[in-house]
Amino acid sequence: MDITPTSPTSPPPEKQPPLAVDKTDLTKGKGKATRPGDRIFLGLSRGSGITLLVVMAAIALFLTVRAASALNKNTGNFLTTFEWNAEMPDPNFGIAVLLYGTVVSAIIAMVIAVPVAVGIALFISHYAPRAIASPLGYVIDLLAAVPSIIYGLWGALFLVPHLEGLYKWFDDYFGWTGILEYNDGTPRSLFTIGILLAIMILPIITSVSREVFLQAPKMHEEAALALGATRWEVIRMSVLPFGRSGIISASMLGLGRALGETMAVATVLSTSFDIQTSLLDGGGGTIAQNIASGFKEADDTGRDALIASGLVLFVLTLLVNGAARLIVARRKEYSGANA
Repeated sequence: MDITPTSPTSPPPEKQPPLAVDKTDLTKGKGKATRPGDRIFLGLSRGSGITLLVVMAAIALFLTVRAASALNKNTGNFLTTFEWNAEMPDPNFGIAVLLYGTVVSAIIAMVIAVPVAVGIALFISHYAPRAIASPLGYVIDLLAAVPSIIYGLWGALFLVPHLEGLYKWFDDYFGWTGILEYNDGTPRSLFTIGILLAIMILPIITSVSREVFLQAPKMHEEAALALGATRWEVIRMSVLPFGRSGIISASMLGLGRALGETMAVATVLSTSFDIQTSLLDGGGGTIAQNIASGFKEADDTGRDALIASGLVLFVLTLLVNGAARLIVARRKEYSGANA
């Protein structure tokens, strides 16, 4: 093998000239869109965001102005009064019972719906055969499209008559707590509303959770299986941590519907402005139901009072969604962004 040494005085080999890079597009505008399509898309997206903020601000301003008119005439405490007499010469109304019923019924619905929805989503995404998973997913999606009045009619005509046996069972085993004591009567209570709302929000939470679980990295699941993990261990270590923020987001969507549900609650619940110790006793009410039931017959002051209660529901929804955003932001490692 002939190797010819290179002379120290020999000229170095010619280097290829560097590729010319046109930096015009990189520097022009300093990161701003330069193409017409980019500028149009940027303007539309920015305008959509600004429009959304303007609409939200307009709603908040309208509710605040109308609420202030009613609160100035109210002779009672709006947050603690157990009455709703907004059409009287001396209006006396409050949302204590309505706020309690709204929060309690929504909590009951979430406690029932979230575990069941997550279980169904895991079954569809990781357990069920394709021949079963696809039709079951379609049925779940169709349930989300059922009008709320249909759920209300079903609840009033079918669910309520069939809950008496369950209420007696609760009373036999858990009546000593006072919270689940049943004193006979028609089971049109906050617990019944919670069950109905759980059925209504179940499709929303299931559908979103299912799509999140299907996006879990397959390499993580296969690696866990290769190390000898069982199916449940794979789900517990890979799928659930990946979909945690998605489950929270889905739950907040369901909670938003539970807080604002109107017709189904109005069809089933017998309104009374009393806070019952037992969740199985009839009566109670929610803010949305009270607005739907009393808006048509209310006078000007009564409508402003109902709008004031709507402002409370508006603020409550914003607080719930803000809390959900904080929870998701604190758990970015589980958001799937780095998967």
